[in-house]
Amino acid sequence: GGVFTIILIAAISAACTGGQSAPTPPTLASFSPARGPVGAKVVVTGSGFTSAKAVSFNGTEARFTVDTDRQITAVVPRHATTGSVSVVARGGTATGTSPFTVQPNVVFILTDDQRYDMLRRMPTVMGGLVDRGVRFANGFVVNPLCCPSRTSILTGQYSHTTGVWRNIGPDGGFPTFHSDGSTIATWLHGAGYRTALIGKYLNNYGPGNTYIPPGWDRWTAFENPGTGGDYYGYQLNVGGRLVSYGNGPADYSTDVLAAGAVGFIRTTPTSRPLFLYFAPFAPHGPTIPAPRDVGAFSGLAPLRPPSFNERDVSDKPLFVRRQRPLTVGRTATIDVRRERAFESLLAVDDAVGRILAALRDTGRLRDTLVLFMSDNGYLLGEHRLVGKDVPYEESIRVPFAVRWDRLQLSPRTDRHLILNVDVAPTIAAAAGVPAPGVEGANFLPVLTEPGASWRSRFLIESVTRGGYCGVHTSRGQIFVHWGTGEEELYILSSDPYQLNNQARSAVWRPVVRGLRSWTRQHCTPRPPGMPAF
Repeated sequence: GGVFTIILIAAISAACTGGQSAPTPPTLASFSPARGPVGAKVVVTGSGFTSAKAVSFNGTEARFTVDTDRQITAVVPRHATTGSVSVVARGGTATGTSPFTVQPNVVFILTDDQRYDMLRRMPTVMGGLVDRGVRFANGFVVNPLCCPSRTSILTGQYSHTTGVWRNIGPDGGFPTFHSDGSTIATWLHGAGYRTALIGKYLNNYGPGNTYIPPGWDRWTAFENPGTGGDYYGYQLNVGGRLVSYGNGPADYSTDVLAAGAVGFIRTTPTSRPLFLYFAPFAPHGPTIPAPRDVGAFSGLAPLRPPSFNERDVSDKPLFVRRQRPLTVGRTATIDVRRERAFESLLAVDDAVGRILAALRDTGRLRDTLVLFMSDNGYLLGEHRLVGKDVPYEESIRVPFAVRWDRLQLSPRTDRHLILNVDVAPTIAAAAGVPAPGVEGANFLPVLTEPGASWRSRFLIESVTRGGYCGVHTSRGQIFVHWGTGEEELYILSSDPYQLNNQARSAVWRPVVRGLRSWTRQHCTPRPPGMPAF
């Protein structure tokens, strides 16, 4: 009886299907392009597509049309993330073997000489970036000076590779930068991005220079920035045409640049990913706030950490020991400068708000990677010093915040060591493009995995004062070897203000020996003119 039943069921089944065999499973051979933004059209090729019921990008279903049995045209859907492409048809599901990269828009905001502790009075940056993403408490630059840092950001390389050690010649400035043929801009432009640099490019760019580096679709750059006239009375190279600005309220540079940034966002087709490099001059000195912000921080409580006007500098290098204690007048000047720096950053904060609004209005905000940082920090009287280019925390540590809504980040403060040389490889990884020659690392895994494995130390290098090389560890040990032969070691866990140099301490001798060996190995080539050690 059992055999008869099986035969009968088979006969009924064959009758119901008209004797047809099961549908042929679909195959997915390829898709083109291999990357694109939300809204981009992707051509999927294979076979068995006539009965296609769904196309998905990493699990998110997309709108599609069946062109032929061997071709489908799909639109990258909102909320899609980088991953596999799949086609579901009557005969089954076919999944591609390589991922499709959903290209984000990228907005990189770079301030000038902003200290790491100057974020908290920027309400839009705090509310719109920090509270909606990740703030890196240990954001650093590897050479704390404007031009070297900016070339490291553009290329992902150290000064010993870019050859840019100073702001001006012979070993620095724009004329020394010979790697502009391979930067974030060229990598992204080659992958279909519309790119714009609006603001400060490099020191010693100009005057009268109408050169536009490769990779930039929109170019609005300060002529010869850092020479004292970058808030009013400045020139911009706008697409190869020099435009002069005056001294009226409407000429305030941060606002002018913000308008350009917003215009770039609003005029870029949503079908094309954009990369905006927005680099206002604030709070670089001589610092001038926008008219609306003058006096906003008048009477600000002065900054007086234990290292301010350090009383005993006998354990510091000779150049510090030669610094006289700060006078009352000098101290007052420092306090005013700090007030004006905070005030000048309010216009930057306004610009960030306008940029975020433009991204939101054009439907881009969820799919935009936004990064905010400074090119270096700034000492305001610590160790009797005012300025940058030294390896103390106030000089090398910078504000660093990242927002990317697509990743659904839980707002947090992260303590991984994140560097300016990491910016280029991270943006490249997000865009799905190679980052040739980089010496930094892609920190996207750190954004989504707080416990991700990461570097435990990094190299610091500079040509200043005879040159120095050093190492900063995740354990808060900072070792520096100066070209003069002098050395410094600070243990931040017990000495956060770097008051006690332990380089000659018998207790710390093994640590000094190990960090010196590591520094010697990685400080290659050494800064120009720095002796071997």
